[in-house]
Amino acid sequence: MTAALLQSTIRSLPLLAQGKVRDNYAVGEDRLLMIATDRLSAFDVVMGEPIPGKGALLTQMALFWFDRLGGIVPNHLTGENPESVVAADEREQVRDRAMLVKRLKPLPVEAVVRGYLAGSGWTEYQASRSVCGVKLPEGLKNASRLPEPIFTPATKAEMGDHDENISFERMVEIIGADLATKVRDVSIRLYSRAAEIALAKGIIIADTKFEFGLDEHGTLTLMDEVLTPDSSRFWPVEGYGAAFAAGKNPPSYDKQFVRDWLEQARVDGQPWNKTAPAPALPADVVANTAAKYREALQRLTA
Repeated sequence: MTAALLQSTIRSLPLLAQGKVRDNYAVGEDRLLMIATDRLSAFDVVMGEPIPGKGALLTQMALFWFDRLGGIVPNHLTGENPESVVAADEREQVRDRAMLVKRLKPLPVEAVVRGYLAGSGWTEYQASRSVCGVKLPEGLKNASRLPEPIFTPATKAEMGDHDENISFERMVEIIGADLATKVRDVSIRLYSRAAEIALAKGIIIADTKFEFGLDEHGTLTLMDEVLTPDSSRFWPVEGYGAAFAAGKNPPSYDKQFVRDWLEQARVDGQPWNKTAPAPALPADVVANTAAKYREALQRLTA
């Protein structure tokens, strides 16, 4: 395995933005080189320790899904080799972990679809019996399957801030009714199809987050990553039933392993307050997280 990449250092292209995981470089006026580093964020804080191989695994999984879901909505891939736009001595930073994509106008909202009740959705349900304004039946428990997938958008946070769940009505105010409706309907179609594909491989997609942009013609286009363990909760089918019965979070292929460790972490004798800097991840947490990402990709693409 190649060395972990915490931060890319491409000098042959201008750096446009550095996100929690991805470094984006300009390729002319109409394309971006998106490099998935091995950084990991949890609770919207970037960890100081990389997860070796994570960026390549994320990229391969995203490409898998772009291929399977292309008939539902256009995506941002150009089909060109990312290594072709960097200097020869920079190709190792790009190999297997980058996508060369169209430059789009990103929508300022995240399209979250939930098929199961978990995370912030479970927290909100306990208080209001609803999630982002969507009313849900009484009697649901942590990790309950929902009667049907629900659309629960969020605003995009700046680096270091937390995403904020919003109602569909608030999303309409931000981007307009027609576009909001299209994003909602496409997102539910994408999730439903992906959930069907994953379930056949023994993986439950509990929830996921999509990001969209508009091209120069105003066409809605799927962008960024899609249906990876960073943007989704993946649960192995065989571990779900017992965990649900016990009221616990099911075993997962995503970064829930890190989240659970951080929930117990202490800094200067006090529980970590979920703001930067994050406590240092132990070697076994890093190794186990990397193994979970590998297992998810292997199982999904087998």
